[in-house]
Amino acid sequence: MIYLTLGGIFLTVGDIVFKFWLKELQVSMYFVGLLLYMFGLMCLVQSFKTHNIAVASAIFVIINISTLAVVSWFVFSEPLTTKQIIGLALSFIVVMILE
Repeated sequence: MIYLTLGGIFLTVGDIVFKFWLKELQVSMYFVGLLLYMFGLMCLVQSFKTHNIAVASAIFVIINISTLAVVSWFVFSEPLTTKQIIGLALSFIVVMILE
């Protein structure tokens, strides 16, 4: 579960770097985003040693989406709708059931 959490967080940080890259179009930010994505995916692959590939991938994506929603709300002031909040709450239940 540690690999999945780390991987999801690194993927989220990569998403944030890519969002900033779109505003500034600096090549270095693009490569930093790619490296963060690659590290996140390496964590996912490592989790395949102990988890079913489908379960690990689902948990990985849920962690990424959840952290990205929270970060986009706090950092970019992007609002979350009631449906999105319910979806995030249900995703945490899914992770508990799958784990």
